[in-house]
Amino acid sequence: MRYRIALIRGDGIGPEQAEATLLVLSRLEEILGLDLEIVDAKAGDECMRKTGTPLPEETIRILKSTHACLKGPVGETAADVIVRLRQMFDLYANVRPARSLPNVPSLKPNIDLVIVRENTEDLYKGYEWELDGAAIGIRLITRRGCERIARYAFELARRRRRKVIAVHKANVMRITCGLFARTCREVAKEYPDIIYSEMYVDAAAMDLIRRPEQFDVIVTTNVFGDILSDEAAQVVGGLGLAPAANIGDEYAIFEPVHGCAPDIAGKGIANPISMILSAALMFEWLSAKHGDEKCLEASRLISDAVVGALEEGRALTPDLGGNAKTIELGARIAGFIEKIKRP
Repeated sequence: MRYRIALIRGDGIGPEQAEATLLVLSRLEEILGLDLEIVDAKAGDECMRKTGTPLPEETIRILKSTHACLKGPVGETAADVIVRLRQMFDLYANVRPARSLPNVPSLKPNIDLVIVRENTEDLYKGYEWELDGAAIGIRLITRRGCERIARYAFELARRRRRKVIAVHKANVMRITCGLFARTCREVAKEYPDIIYSEMYVDAAAMDLIRRPEQFDVIVTTNVFGDILSDEAAQVVGGLGLAPAANIGDEYAIFEPVHGCAPDIAGKGIANPISMILSAALMFEWLSAKHGDEKCLEASRLISDAVVGALEEGRALTPDLGGNAKTIELGARIAGFIEKIKRP
């Protein structure tokens, strides 16, 4: 099967990360016989300067004609790009894995968790007003939104260590978080094989520092998930290593979660691992969506190759303690894909 993949290179370090990631994709095509068609699409600050809009209609048309999108970081127009795309394609599940990696500072050596965050509702819906000297925001939480994100988390847990923790603040926000907690409990009854528990968000934030190894799958609402997932990324080494998926029933966008780092853009020293691991998430999703074992193998090879390159430590970017260029680390990871597949 030929996969059409939209590529938004983004701003700042995004194009450099994209080039390193393309080396990895190219090696996968050679090794596994994957058939990929990469279609460039424009979005972000630079696109805004050139076209007058950060998200042109042509880009939306491209995304609608592709199987998935791989997106680099975007600058000041990020909300006009990714938030709009999440709503447009109903990408309701934001999936943020965090795990300990070799030769990367981590609070514990055995962290392996995933935060599943509802991605389309909550305060990020943007329902805000000013009225008579007061700022008002509406927190929209729906039963449908809670049910589908909970079910996504439980299905994911079945492929992992079979534990789900629902994080909320229902003791204070009794209606909105109350609906979320109640719905999660109802869905949990459908999954008797999954260990289910709940935690208040402040306690969860504390335990991500104190006992991060206890977590498997965390499911939570949009704003809480946004905060906790950045915290979890820092616990295992920082946002430069953090991939993310924005997943809907029919489409998905995969991206690094950090900013475009204009201070180091153009220097060729950015860490490309966040985007390379986002590609691994993309292949995992494509495998599940299309029943394609090659894509599942591609995802595994990328993850193993990243681990191999970090363990070896020969081509690390400055943030990882080395002096390699972005493209050199990408090439080393691509090399490990071949090494793993053809020992």
